[in-house]
Amino acid sequence: MTAILVLSGVNLGRLGKREPAVYGRTTYPELVAQVEKTAAELGVAVDCRQTDDEATMIGWLHEAADTGAAVVLNPGAWTHYSYALRDAAAALTGPLVEVHLSQVAAREAFRHVSVIGPVATGTITGLGVDGYLLAVRALAARGSEPIPANTIQ
Repeated sequence: MTAILVLSGVNLGRLGKREPAVYGRTTYPELVAQVEKTAAELGVAVDCRQTDDEATMIGWLHEAADTGAAVVLNPGAWTHYSYALRDAAAALTGPLVEVHLSQVAAREAFRHVSVIGPVATGTITGLGVDGYLLAVRALAARGSEPIPANTIQ
């Protein structure tokens, strides 16, 4: 398996500072350290990246599509409206786990819809940093198992 790409989107670099009552007190560097520790325990490589630039995130998803990499993706607010990000995620050839730190279904109505979810292999919400760790565990367990075809009605 190529390295699992762990991609965090807009505002996630502000973890620990931005609305800690919602997103927790763990900083982004602490999150990366926990993900890397979990991956090392599982014997898999991870490549953690964060950006506030949508074009950069789309480029990373294109890279993952070209290499067949598994992806953990927390798109942040792009979850709810970025069809460009959704289309890039739909082009992935490896599995995709969408992750959200907060329980988006219990938040504002505009957060209830994910344009990424329908093209994801699975979604983990509301478990804080543990969601990232569970996603890495799930992808490590899949190994190089192919992803089922994404079908959108």
